[in-house]
Amino acid sequence: MPRYEYRCRPCGSTFELNRPMAESSAPAVCPDGHEDTVKLLSAVAVGGSASAPAPSGGGGGGGCCGGGCCG
Repeated sequence: MPRYEYRCRPCGSTFELNRPMAESSAPAVCPDGHEDTVKLLSAVAVGGSASAPAPSGGGGGGGCCGGGCCG
């Protein structure tokens, strides 16, 4: 379930709530009971690598087909 971060306008505290995406825009009450809150935007970090492994075989070279069949 996604976690959303909110800020309370009256007391300035920030807090997080786990709720379904369908309820992400629903009003949220801060832990101190204030109802005037705003949902904060948060950055998403995605792990992994953007590089792909080199193809095996073909003799190297380059070009449109790896240099194995172009003439």
